[in-house]
Amino acid sequence: MSTFAVIAHAAGPTNTRLGLVITPSQALVRLRRGDVALGRFDVLSSLDGVERGLWSLDVLERRGVTVLNRRRTLALAHDKLATAEALARAGLPHPRTTQVAPWLPIPKLAYPVVLKPRFGSWGRDVVCCRTRAELDAALARARRRVWFNATGGVVQELVAPAGYDLRVVVAGGEVVGAVHRCAAPGEWRTNVALGGRRVAASPAANTRLLALGAAAALGGDLVGVDLLPLPGGGWIVIEVNGAVEFSDEYSLERDVFEAARLALGAASAPGAASSASA
Repeated sequence: MSTFAVIAHAAGPTNTRLGLVITPSQALVRLRRGDVALGRFDVLSSLDGVERGLWSLDVLERRGVTVLNRRRTLALAHDKLATAEALARAGLPHPRTTQVAPWLPIPKLAYPVVLKPRFGSWGRDVVCCRTRAELDAALARARRRVWFNATGGVVQELVAPAGYDLRVVVAGGEVVGAVHRCAAPGEWRTNVALGGRRVAASPAANTRLLALGAAAALGGDLVGVDLLPLPGGGWIVIEVNGAVEFSDEYSLERDVFEAARLALGAASAPGAASSASA
């Protein structure tokens, strides 16, 4: 019988409910041809890159292990500049995104903009800048951060905050879960780590198609797609999370973890083409 393993550096509630959690080193010892590995590497807590070991997914694949969320997918999803380029190639709506770094001149921008770490998460060091002076001040603070000096950041055009966003979980080419994330009082960012709360959501068919398109653009087998509502209607893709955390609140037609496992099982079945290889 083949083994299904989640390759990650931390167990965590999402990973443990998806399957057997093992480290990259353990995966290289334990997994064999015919087994299935789901890459769940996250960004570093220092926000200056991705957790070590992405190369192990390539090694496993060469050994005949079926790899979901391959190295390329995780690299694209965690790097916001690369995400923007992938979404642009797919013709999907995404805020205009430009790199900023200590070694680059500050580009001409239309304000307001949002400054983010290039490898960011949890809403940390995300700053809304409504003028060039505010951006200059934010960049001065960023120059004291490891991430900014190591990899730089991105500035994106601001999509008018609505107080909530929509996170859609895509697994194996299917929408398996979704919630609205509502910002905490006085906060414009919707991250749960910043006090945001989850509210049940059931995305419309066209919204699901947008999320599926974003996942496919990065070759994602299990990702979270964050969408913001546009003032005139519709949605825009903000981020694609390669190590998305989710909970029972995300469940749609069936339990979100059961749905994800079934979809991933179908994607990894012999003869099936995963999103990453399609």
